[in-house]
Amino acid sequence: MQAQRHRPVGVTILAILAGIAFIINSAITLVFLGALPIALFGRTGFFGEALLGAILWGILALIWAWVALGLWRLERKAWSYVVIVSILNLILAGISVLGSTSWQEVLLSVIANVAILVYSLSPEVKEAFGDAGHPA
Repeated sequence: MQAQRHRPVGVTILAILAGIAFIINSAITLVFLGALPIALFGRTGFFGEALLGAILWGILALIWAWVALGLWRLERKAWSYVVIVSILNLILAGISVLGSTSWQEVLLSVIANVAILVYSLSPEVKEAFGDAGHPA
């Protein structure tokens, strides 16, 4: 049985940011599905395929939910995933803009993911996961 580790404030904040990323990605998914008013965000499109955009953003939303839970539980692999997923989310935002999505639609996601990436690489967060950045 493993001893319960203390979750530092930095990791708690990171888990909350990951939860916010889940909410933002879910909202973008709903925009692509037409369930949220498009007028709030500008034009919607993902290379002419709104369903493809909804699927990709929806998958990332689900991954963010899993990552947030893993961070909350101090699961070592969650740290690696938060870095990878935030980078993937930034790439998807860029591709979405190239594919006719407006910056207004993805701006919150970009801001949240940059904050998550920078914060996840801070010494306090990395220390909480031990040598998370290095293979065991």
